[in-house]
This record gives sequence, structure tokens and C-alpha cells, in this order.
Amino acid sequence: MPPLRLVPLSLVDACAFVADWHRHHGPPVGHKFSMGVAADSVLVGVAIIGRPVARHLDTGTTLEVTRVATDGTPNAGSMLYAAAWRASRALGYRRLITYTQTGESGASLRAARWRIVAERPPRPGWTTPSRPRRLRGNEHVQRYLWEAAP
Repeated sequence: MPPLRLVPLSLVDACAFVADWHRHHGPPVGHKFSMGVAADSVLVGVAIIGRPVARHLDTGTTLEVTRVATDGTPNAGSMLYAAAWRASRALGYRRLITYTQTGESGASLRAARWRIVAERPPRPGWTTPSRPRRLRGNEHVQRYLWEAAP
């Protein structure tokens, strides 16, 4: 297998990859930056990093990895998580977070030296009377909040 290398990526290209490869979410709406991992000239994984989705975590010094998707190439996910933290720190951010669902192993995150900092209980969904939302199939799923090791 050819060696993996990081490549710059536009949001459009990252979202197209997520649409093809992510297991349970579609592409996000925006980002601060995106990156990819390529083997030779073939894109094998992407990471999209943006502002935290949870308002109370949006401190101005925290970013969130909102999507990571790979085609299954070994080490691509951990390479993306580690590079996302290095890039975030280089931009002056002090914290980088992400979430996984209980059915996901978190192996790529552990390999990149991230740690679980909180468990989030299952929610019935994100819809409220004042702001109805479409069901996306990830309701009633417990999640883990991960943080990149400083």
C-alpha cells in the first residue's frame, strides 16, 4: 500500500466524500477548515473541522471535528484526527472535541491520543415545538464526547 499523506481540501470536496462514505451523517453545512488523506493521488479520508455544535462549548478557543470519513484505509482516521489537532493548535485554538456514538469503537481517536471526557445520554431527537427538525436516524443513541490530548 502506498504511504498516506495529508492533502488540503475544499469543503465541497470534503462534503462529497462524506456523502459517499460516512455511515450515519450527511455533510455539515459549514466549516473552519477541511483536510484529506490520500494514498498516491486517491483520496481515502476526510476531516471537517468547524465551530462546536453545542452553543455552550463555542468559547472562541474550541473547535469540533464535525465529520471524519474514510474508505476503510488503515490509519487514515487516526492520521486525520492527529492532524486536525495539530492544525487547530497552529491556528491558536486550545481545545478540539468530537463525538462518537456508542456503537463506534473510537480506535482511531485512541490511536491519535484523544480521550473520552463525558458521556452524553440518548436524546429523543433535536426537534422542539419552537424549532421542528427532521428525524435523521440518530435519535435515542448515547454519545461520547472526546477531546484531543493537550
